[in-house]
Amino acid sequence: MIRRLVQSAFQTGYLSVESEGLIRQVLAVKGYQLADLDALEQLHSALYSGQIKREAGDLVSLFAVPED
Repeated sequence: MIRRLVQSAFQTGYLSVESEGLIRQVLAVKGYQLADLDALEQLHSALYSGQIKREAGDLVSLFAVPED
């Protein structure tokens, strides 16, 4: 699922609030595969380079590691 959400962000140039929420949910339940983590790495690079814009704004909160 994460790969599809990241692919959509690359196609549109934007990471929607909804997609970000779904990514967070998948990460929270650990329902991801190695390829999903690779896609997140690509998304991270694209966000920091400005290739993709984030609807929610602040980059820090997207890639913050949640505390248990």
